[in-house]
Amino acid sequence: MNTTPGTDSTVVVHPDQDVLAAATAARLLATLSEVQARKGSASLVLTGGGTGIAVLEQVRSSPARDAVDWSRLDVYWGDERFVPADDDERNEKQARAALLDHVPVDESRVHPMAASDGAFGDDPDAAAAAYAEVLAASARSTGTASGSAVEVPSFDVLLLGLGGEGHTASIFPDTPAAREGRASVVAVRDCPKPPPTRLSLTFPAIRAAQEVWLLTAGEAKADAVALALAGADPVSLPVAGARGKQRTVWLLDKAAAAKAQPTH
Repeated sequence: MNTTPGTDSTVVVHPDQDVLAAATAARLLATLSEVQARKGSASLVLTGGGTGIAVLEQVRSSPARDAVDWSRLDVYWGDERFVPADDDERNEKQARAALLDHVPVDESRVHPMAASDGAFGDDPDAAAAAYAEVLAASARSTGTASGSAVEVPSFDVLLLGLGGEGHTASIFPDTPAAREGRASVVAVRDCPKPPPTRLSLTFPAIRAAQEVWLLTAGEAKADAVALALAGADPVSLPVAGARGKQRTVWLLDKAAAAKAQPTH
């Protein structure tokens, strides 16, 4: 199935999670290299989770890996677990092990969210405010301001996963983060899945991206996928509110897509 349930959405379904990860890695390498050819550099927002990290591992092992000039890539994160820097739960640590430690990125262009033992201590609000300033400064210095409601770069590709209850990034259903319209980054407390404290981009920041890619696999995600594609309320099903300025691409395996209604 490769359909357009909305004016700017595409659904691509792969046979299983392994093919999904490999195909998404190929798509990502091609997209980033094309963006760099067009404008000299590219920006990418990473996600955690099993599928997101599997994609990075596939990028690392791809014969086409060096089609991207890694020194001309700006790297950000869509959310982060607010835990110590060396905690295995950190999205940054997982992304570095999967890919970033193995390609010649320019560390000055890699922008992780703060850890709970970092410069802001155990204060997630201060860490969120600091990351919002990182995004604003990047937008100003690179001339890539999105022109959206918040001051962030116009990210070229923003990767997201989703949970079975419909969360994306660390925006959970019926929470203040799902209603946030002014800040680009928020602290999220009392998450229904551990760890309980996180940092997350908000909908205004996510929607500043040129392309948003939603990656997920497995039967447990099928209801959330179907409801989002049917136009659910983003406050009650946050993944329904994740969309890009130019494109929104759902990259699924057959199990995750099983309950979605194709639109031709």
